[in-house]
Amino acid sequence: MRILHLGFIFVLCMAVVALAENQGLLIDDFESPLYGGPDGTVDFGAGNGSSIEISAANDIKYLGEQSIKVIYNAVPGGYMWLARGFDLDAKNAQWPIKPLDIDWAKYKAISFYMYGSDSKAKIAFDIKDNGNEFWRFMAEDNFKGWKQIVCPFNEFFVRADWQPSNADKNATLDFPLKSFQFEPRPEAKGTVYFDEVRLMDK
Repeated sequence: MRILHLGFIFVLCMAVVALAENQGLLIDDFESPLYGGPDGTVDFGAGNGSSIEISAANDIKYLGEQSIKVIYNAVPGGYMWLARGFDLDAKNAQWPIKPLDIDWAKYKAISFYMYGSDSKAKIAFDIKDNGNEFWRFMAEDNFKGWKQIVCPFNEFFVRADWQPSNADKNATLDFPLKSFQFEPRPEAKGTVYFDEVRLMDK
């Protein structure tokens, strides 16, 4: 009986390890206080008539104590962003893990959880690479409840509408990544929630 008991524990431990590996590497979970400004933990803003509000949500969350709630109004000609990571204007918006501490060669995708309302809104998910070049992946709010959106690195495309002045513009996704950001695209209005951003090896 003892041998069977130990065998069961071993199998259970291996299953937990496999599950953790399949979940990838957590790089952000929005568990810290969420606020904007120069000393903020979230870099966000809007312009040309669009608007965005962010807050912590304790009632709708995927895991942990909270998610990030985004109330937005994306109008034609407008723009907005909500970013977390490094080299941002909000100096406390960093991920809990530093980019240089990540073995990027192990991962093939980045994912996030989104709580949708089936609004059909288009959600741009951007990543900023080591050369300050922005890359984009498009998602759609075409479901209800929580869903993991997996964004393979080879399906990102270089943003053609805008790049920062210090971007190298070499059209090569250079690692390590520095930050990610969400941008609901015009024309759309509503509320969306995000949680748990992970790097995936599959």
